[in-house]
Amino acid sequence: QVHLVESGGGLVQAGGSLRLSCTASGLTFSTYTMGWFRQAPGKERYFVAHITGSSITTLYADSVKGRFTISRDNAKNSVYLQMNSLKAEDTAVYYCAARFPSNTPVQSLASYAYWGQGTQVTVSS
Repeated sequence: QVHLVESGGGLVQAGGSLRLSCTASGLTFSTYTMGWFRQAPGKERYFVAHITGSSITTLYADSVKGRFTISRDNAKNSVYLQMNSLKAEDTAVYYCAARFPSNTPVQSLASYAYWGQGTQVTVSS
């Protein structure tokens, strides 16, 4: 059984930083590409960042480019999201997700097979 568990969320002031972690079990982690998504109250879930299995390629939403960094450690079955210069509009529940490599756009929620339960990030202005 596959499990993805996020951690590292919390309350931070605008301009601050947080590092989210997601640890996977029950799958061959290095063969999956990983994504981070977020969902604010009353809104849809949106793509934030993606990283390939070998960490060669990363992709970011325009809204977080230059502020967020996705990385992974296959030895630890973990993916991370370093979030700097946080803004109030970054407030959301953040989810990690895993998918097998495909040609489907990485922004497509439906292309991800496994999801974590989410971790709350709240940025106070």
